Formats: sequence, structure tokens, C-alpha cells
Amino acid sequence: MFLDAVFFLADAVLNLLWWAVMLAVIVQMLIQFGVLDTRNRVVWTVADFLYRVTEPLFARLRRVLPNFGPVDLAPLAVLLLISAGQIVLGAARRSLMLNGLYF
Repeated sequence: MFLDAVFFLADAVLNLLWWAVMLAVIVQMLIQFGVLDTRNRVVWTVADFLYRVTEPLFARLRRVLPNFGPVDLAPLAVLLLISAGQIVLGAARRSLMLNGLYF
């Protein structure tokens, strides 16, 4: 059905975004600690891709969240919002099923 595809795609996008945030945090930590070198083309490409995917979300939340100096809470807030979105998506699907609007 059409709704199966919609719910599947929405869940897949949220899962991919969750993993992108996790990888972005891990890669940035490894770069900060000197484990990864950004002069390496592969490392730079991966870090740049993850930055471009996640930074628009982080930047919006950084404007709202208080500044804790070197501690960045934006990735944690994004992960919580993604998890909340997945819960809402599942609740919407269950609600549609219980009301007979989704088979």
C-alpha cells in the first residue's frame, strides 16, 4: 500500500539521520583528539559530508540551546528529537490501524 511506503521511507530517513549524527560526533571527536588527520582525502571527504548533512540541524538548535562553553549539546538534542519523531511516527501508524484507516 501507499501508506506502507510512506511510513517505511519516513522511518528510514530518521534512521539514516540518526546514524549520520552519531558518525558525525564520532568523526569530530577522533579529529579533535588527533586520531584522524583531515589532510587525508578520504577522512576529509567523510568529515565534510557528515558536516554538511548534520550542521544545518545543529546550527538551528545551537541558537536555542544555552552556551555551555566547550560542551555542545546540539547533537544530543538532535538525537532526542529524532527518537521522538520515530515514536510519533509509530504512534500515528498504530492510531491509523486502530481506527481502520490503515490496513
